[in-house]
Amino acid sequence: MRLSILILGSLLAVPGFSATSCADLAAQSLPHTTIKTAERITAGSFPVPGQQNTIPNLPPFCRVAGTIRPSADSDIQFEVWLPDEASWNTRYLGTGNGGFAGDINYRGIGSAIQRGYASASTDTGHTGTNGISAAWANGHPEKLIDYGHRAIHETTVVAKALVKAFYQKKLEHSYFSSCSNGGRQALMEAQRYPDDFDGIIAGAPANNFTHIASEFVWIAQALTAAYIPSAKMPALEAATLSACDAKDGVKDGVLDDPRQCKFDPAVLLCKGAESDACLTQGQIDTLRKIYEGPKDSRGHEILAGFEPGGETGPGGWGGWITGGSLTKSAQFGFGSEIYAQMVYVNKDWDYKTFDLTRDTKLADQKIGHVINATDANLKSFVKHGGKLILYHGWCDPALPPRNTIEYYEAVRAKMGPKQADAFMRLYMLPGVQHCGGGPGPNHYGDFDKEPDATSNLLLALERWVESGVAPADLTAVRYKGNRAAAGVERSRPICAYPQVAKYKGSGSTDEAASFECKVP
Repeated sequence: MRLSILILGSLLAVPGFSATSCADLAAQSLPHTTIKTAERITAGSFPVPGQQNTIPNLPPFCRVAGTIRPSADSDIQFEVWLPDEASWNTRYLGTGNGGFAGDINYRGIGSAIQRGYASASTDTGHTGTNGISAAWANGHPEKLIDYGHRAIHETTVVAKALVKAFYQKKLEHSYFSSCSNGGRQALMEAQRYPDDFDGIIAGAPANNFTHIASEFVWIAQALTAAYIPSAKMPALEAATLSACDAKDGVKDGVLDDPRQCKFDPAVLLCKGAESDACLTQGQIDTLRKIYEGPKDSRGHEILAGFEPGGETGPGGWGGWITGGSLTKSAQFGFGSEIYAQMVYVNKDWDYKTFDLTRDTKLADQKIGHVINATDANLKSFVKHGGKLILYHGWCDPALPPRNTIEYYEAVRAKMGPKQADAFMRLYMLPGVQHCGGGPGPNHYGDFDKEPDATSNLLLALERWVESGVAPADLTAVRYKGNRAAAGVERSRPICAYPQVAKYKGSGSTDEAASFECKVP
């Protein structure tokens, strides 16, 4: 007996040894959860199941995969990755999904365990299909609930239980970070499940999803009347920069706050034959609609419009708004699928029959309570001690940047400015497109330590949650050729909203030290 105790004590002293082995996790009994895989993965590259991709440079970890079924029609696939105890930082990091989800975010959880976090991801209850399709939601209201909010929460509950069983140590802090639909998931967690996470990062959140769908379909109707081909985007971007680039004090190809740009598309009116260098009157009318955003029959804003600047490039208007052809644009795909499969439950629904006021109201009534994350009352999240960081790129062609500002202001109005400032920050990123990329400095944070945007916001969030040090100004960089190995081309402060970076009047305009954050 004494010998057994000595052996057990010796094992517990070995770095990386867990009181519960990885294989033993398969026997864990968790509510409506089936664990299918519990295996230790050696250090190196991990081949992504069902794909040709691999996740490189991973530490050794315990991989747990299974299914959660909170309803009869639920089929939530999840994976939890647990780095060996010796490299675990005693934290958990939840990851989100883009678009309509449908698969595990392997790169997200891989990146997390590389930094020492235990992590998890879910397909949110359905398998993705080629292209943009929400056919999985048609006639499956429980799957829509899983996608809307339940799957992330259920996965978090399971992941925390597995963390506790595996390490036999206290989970010190839990975080969630994601962008786009993942930003919506992030806000949904803060609003519906305020005890799940201590700190949350919500990037470019698609939080008002029904109104986003309405805007997308409304824009599609405008483009049907007068389509603007992608070939005209360079001329459009050049015209906006010519009109507004210097208004922020520095002519650098980036609009620091596009709201200050009073660009009139009429300057591009074709004087003779139509070409890629000009717009027809119909195209000018369409462009004005895109900038202004949709309003209902009473003149009330449905959603903010999009901003001028950053129309070109891989992440520009070509893929999201104009798409090479209307029906190939991402906006058309998401908007029409939400209305066809979720609202009207009719795969043959025709976007040309869409009525902005009538159908937005219908969407809010039928699915808004499931997929929208617009509640400004975050008192329960604050009571839990939660901290929230929002960010959005000013050149985002996927989701309107002002929508995030409006949510931020709604929280401040509901909670009071003093309380809101104690737990929430917003960063608006000049020249940054959807969740990254774009003509501006698009890597932000302590770039000399970590060249990845989210990881640096995460470091700032950790300091806030764990040390009480509120984040202030960050630093953004643009790499030469967008390659970190090529070195820094430009750096610039990223200021906590409503501050903006102002040039001091001396020094290089490519160096952050030449700027300071000020309230405009």
